[in-house]
Amino acid sequence: MSPVENRNVRLPRLALVIRLLFALFLFGTGIMTMNFAINGYPAGDPPDEVGQFMIALQKTGYLIFWVGLFKAVTGGLMFFRRTVPLAILMSLPYAFNILLYVTFFAHQYLIIGLPDFAACAFLIYCHFDWYRPIFAGPTAAPLPIPQGD
Repeated sequence: MSPVENRNVRLPRLALVIRLLFALFLFGTGIMTMNFAINGYPAGDPPDEVGQFMIALQKTGYLIFWVGLFKAVTGGLMFFRRTVPLAILMSLPYAFNILLYVTFFAHQYLIIGLPDFAACAFLIYCHFDWYRPIFAGPTAAPLPIPQGD
């Protein structure tokens, strides 16, 4: 992509609203996940299947704190226009994992998991001009090497 070419956001107003809501969601749930890692997952007595899974996950020491920190950082990066394309790509593995989790395991959370993944997919669509070079073929001419000042 030539440096003169503009990268536009599709549906900019809707993308802004979805981005800010998604950023708040990621940041808030990231802080909440870090809290669960520190204080434990609140499960009922006796815990349901999801509670049992989360307790087992906590006992294994499965990086829950770091997952929460990553989500919080990703959500924070989405608040800044310059880092939005990076933050969207950072959130994709989390959103896809949540989609699989609510589809196959925790059906009661579909109301949260589906919009979560849909927001990420929509933001990728809106910012696709930033990702187009990833899918481009090889360039015809080699890129010029910058000369020293």
